[in-house]
Amino acid sequence: MLYQALRRFAQKLVRRHTMEQYVAKISTAGRLSTLDIVALGVVNTVGAGVYVLAGEIASDKAGPSIVICFLVAALSSVLAALCYAEFSARVPHSASAYLYNYVTVGELWAFITGWNLILSYVTGAASVARAWSLAFDNLIGNQISQTLHESIPLNIPHVFAEYPDFFAMGLMLLFTGLLAVRASEFVLVTTVFTVVNVLVLGFVIISGVLKGKLHNWQLTEEDYIMTMFRLNDTSPLGPLGYGGFVPFGFQGILRGAATCFYAFTGFDSVVTIAEEAQNLQRSVPMGIVISVFICFLVYFGVSSALTLMVPYYQLQPGSPLPEAFLHIGWAPARYFVAIGALCALSTSILDSMFLLRWMTFVMADDGLLFGVLARIDSKTSIPIVATVVSGIITALMTSFFRLTDLVDLMSFGTLLTYSLVAICILIVRYQPELNDEENEAEAQEENGPAAEKLTLWRLFCPGSSTPTPLSGRVVYVCFSLLALLLLLLCLVLVQWPVLLLFENPLLIIVVVLLLILITGITGVIWRQPQSPTLLYFKVPALPFLPIMSVFMNVYLMMQLTLGTWALFGVWMLIGFAIYFGYGIHHACRINPT
Repeated sequence: MLYQALRRFAQKLVRRHTMEQYVAKISTAGRLSTLDIVALGVVNTVGAGVYVLAGEIASDKAGPSIVICFLVAALSSVLAALCYAEFSARVPHSASAYLYNYVTVGELWAFITGWNLILSYVTGAASVARAWSLAFDNLIGNQISQTLHESIPLNIPHVFAEYPDFFAMGLMLLFTGLLAVRASEFVLVTTVFTVVNVLVLGFVIISGVLKGKLHNWQLTEEDYIMTMFRLNDTSPLGPLGYGGFVPFGFQGILRGAATCFYAFTGFDSVVTIAEEAQNLQRSVPMGIVISVFICFLVYFGVSSALTLMVPYYQLQPGSPLPEAFLHIGWAPARYFVAIGALCALSTSILDSMFLLRWMTFVMADDGLLFGVLARIDSKTSIPIVATVVSGIITALMTSFFRLTDLVDLMSFGTLLTYSLVAICILIVRYQPELNDEENEAEAQEENGPAAEKLTLWRLFCPGSSTPTPLSGRVVYVCFSLLALLLLLLCLVLVQWPVLLLFENPLLIIVVVLLLILITGITGVIWRQPQSPTLLYFKVPALPFLPIMSVFMNVYLMMQLTLGTWALFGVWMLIGFAIYFGYGIHHACRINPT
C-alpha cells in the first residue's frame, strides 16, 4: 500500500505534457520579424547592467578588469544561449524554457524552471526600477534618498536596504498599470527606445575614446594619495586594492563576473515571446545569438569608456555614466546620457513585467499556480490578476531590497535556470523517442524479457545507432554522478583558489582525481547514441558544451554571497510549499501523459 502511494506520488512529479496539447492552447500570431526579436532581446538585456552596475562592479570588485568580467559572463551566456537556441527549435512556443522541461523531463523540473524564471523577472524588474530611482535621484541632487534615509531608516543591515524606496515602489506600480498595451504597440515602443538607447551608448563609447586616459588602467598608490589631497574629503573614494588593471585580483574578476552575468539575462526573453515570431525555427535561434553578441560589444565598449574616463575608485554608485561626463568637464552631456538611461530603464521594466505576467499566467493556466492568476479580462484579453499580483510583489521587493541584492538574486536564479536547460538538452538528446520506447515495450511483451544487458563493453560501444531505453538510463545515471562531481570540483576551487592549490599536494591530488572521473564519465556519455531527430539548430560538441555550461554556471553561483543563497532558499521554500500544497493536485487539467 505504501509502495503504491509512493509510486503514484513519484509519477506525478515526472508526468509530462505533449506538444499537441500546448499547440491547441497557444495562438501563433506570427507578427515579429527577426529584427523585432533582436530588438526585444537587446532592450531587455541592456538595462541596469550598463547604466548602474558597470560603475558598482568597477569601483570595488574588479576595477578596469570589469571588461574581463563581461567577457567571462558573455562566454557563459553564449553556452546557455546555444542550449536555448536548440530547445527553441524543438519547442517553438511561448515560455519555452518552462514548456520544454514540461514536455521532455517532467512536472517538478518544469515547476522549478518556471518558478526560477518568475524570480528572474521579478528581481529584474525590481532592480531596474531601483536603478531608475537612483538615476533620477542623482539628477536632482539625491534629495529623495536623503529625505527617505532621514525619515524612515531601516536598521536591518545585510537583510534590507538602508531605507524603503517608496519612489521606486510607486514607479513600479505605475508601470504595472501601463501593462495593458497590446503586443504589437509594445514592440513598436521598445524598438524605438532601443534605437535611442544604442545612440546614447554609442555616444558614451566615442566619448571614452576621445577623452579617456590609458593611465586610468595603470593607477598606483601614488595616484590614489594625490586624488585624496585634491578632493580634500569633498567626495568619498572607493578602495584602491592593488592598483593597476586588476586591482582586486583574480577573485575580484570572478566575483565581478558572477554579478555581470545579470547584464546578459535578457536574451531568454526571446524564447518567452517565441509564439509571436514569423519564422519560429529560424528567427528565435538567430535572435538569441545576435542579441548576446551585440550586448557583449556594448558592455565591453561602455565599461572600457567608463574606466578610461574616470579612475575606478572615483566611480560613485547610482548613476556613474552621467557623473563620468561631469568628471571630464562635459556637464551638458550628463543630462543627455541621463535621459537616455531613464528611457532605456523604463523600457526594460516594461519588458520584464510583460514576461513576468505571461510566465505567471502560463503556470497558473497549467494548474501549477493558483487558478485565479489565469483569469483573463473579457474586454482587454489580458490576465489582469496575474498582472496586478506580480506588480505588487515586484513593487514590494523594489522598495525594501538593495540594488546589489536584487541583482545577485536575479543572477543566481538565472544561472540555475540556464543550468537546468543545459541538463535537459544533454539528457533529451540521448533519450529514445516516445514512439520508439512504446514500440520496444510492446516487442518485449511479445518476445519475452529484453536481451539488452549493461556490460562494461556496452558502456563505450552501445551497438546501436539510435538511443535505447538502456542507453538513456546510462546517460541519466552518468549525468547524476557528473553533477555531483562538478559540484565538488566547484567547491574545492572556490574554497582554495588555483594559486593555493599548488601549495597543498593533497588538494592537487583531489582535483586531479575529480578531473579524471569527470573526463571518464563524460566519455561514457559521449559514446552513447544520440537522437536522430532533425532540427534547424542543435548544440554542437555534445556533451562537452552543455557540461561546460553547467560547470561555469555553478562556479559563478558559488561566487555569490551567503545572503544571496539564503534569499534564494527562502524563495524556493515558498515555491515548494505552493507546488506540494496546491500545484501537484491541480496540474492535471490538460491531461498530461
